Amino acid sequence: MNNNPSHIAIIMDGNGRWAQTQGKNRTFGHEKGSEVVRAITTYCAKNPEIQRLTLYAFSTENWKRPKIEVEFLMKLLQKYLTQELPTYLEGNIRFQPIGDLSSFSTSLQKTIIQLKEQTAHCTGLIQSLALNYGGRDEIIRAASALQAAQTPISLDLISQTLDCATDVDLLIRTGGDHRLSNFMLWQSAYAELFFTDTLWPEFTTDELEKIIHKFKKVERRFGGLN
Repeated sequence: MNNNPSHIAIIMDGNGRWAQTQGKNRTFGHEKGSEVVRAITTYCAKNPEIQRLTLYAFSTENWKRPKIEVEFLMKLLQKYLTQELPTYLEGNIRFQPIGDLSSFSTSLQKTIIQLKEQTAHCTGLIQSLALNYGGRDEIIRAASALQAAQTPISLDLISQTLDCATDVDLLIRTGGDHRLSNFMLWQSAYAELFFTDTLWPEFTTDELEKIIHKFKKVERRFGGLN
């Protein structure tokens, strides 16, 4: 058995809880978590088997969090996208955001689109940050677009109309919870799910490597028999 982890998706959970174990504010955990994003993305960019990495950065439900935390997350996202351009270019990484960006401030939307354009020529790993993203919302937006176009519905057409048309091979959730939390619902129909108690700020490339090793040994049948 030698599965190819072509598309890895990660629910990055545990930033706030990690900060609290350190006696810090939740925002400290988010800052640390952004450093792990860089490390994991760089690792994946160096692995030729991995073509796409999708990270759950901000969900459609995250707006319910305290206003001060949401404001901090917006500033952190702006800072990350601005400062990480060299990381993307050096790693030949193409940035492709997914989600409904219209709810963000004009300046943040501009920064997101600018990074996408600045890395459009890169031919290596595709890294997607899921921003104001929800799996159900994504499906509704795709269905609405197809309805407006009066296009006959098919599995392939729905997939192509979603924010991300690539099925997930390996989905990882850190932080100890065992649920999808409205992430990549369509694309994860036959994904292999791995859950770890490790909080995101403590998640390492070594642990990711071990998970990939286990994934490669899984028998993937996609509803059939081997």
